[in-house]
Amino acid sequence: MKKLLIAFALGGLIIGCGEEKKEEKKEGFEMNRTKTEEKAVEAKSEGVPVDMDNQGVGPFKDVTFPAEIDAEMAAAGEGTFKSICTACHMADQRLIGPALKGVYERRSPAWVMNMIIGPDKMLKEDPTAQALLKEYNNAIMLNQNLSEEETRQVAEYLRTL
Repeated sequence: MKKLLIAFALGGLIIGCGEEKKEEKKEGFEMNRTKTEEKAVEAKSEGVPVDMDNQGVGPFKDVTFPAEIDAEMAAAGEGTFKSICTACHMADQRLIGPALKGVYERRSPAWVMNMIIGPDKMLKEDPTAQALLKEYNNAIMLNQNLSEEETRQVAEYLRTL
């Protein structure tokens, strides 16, 4: 008798789980969250203006990169970037923080490196960093306590994006 009850229970369970769920389409409001290229361009143009003269606040001043990218340095920077930066930054897409592809077309190398090594100080004293903070809903970039060498490596990697 127990075997019969167990068989019926298992059969009912299998039949109950095997049914397909039918999705009902409701009429009314539908929202599409994908951005079109046009909207992305508009959003980019409304943001913080390009400022190549601002060097930021920190240890880096008058930084110029050599013409060729140092592949070894960029590889080391990529590892650091992937381990600590990708939670908030992507190359081509805005996340919690800005997309970083083409960052050196918007900010000076010294500014970028000062932001990487000391975002807390930059957010207190640099007007561009403060404007970006507002644009990104007051999402504060955390200080990752990178050395100057690690900062330079990440900066080199950003050149490859």
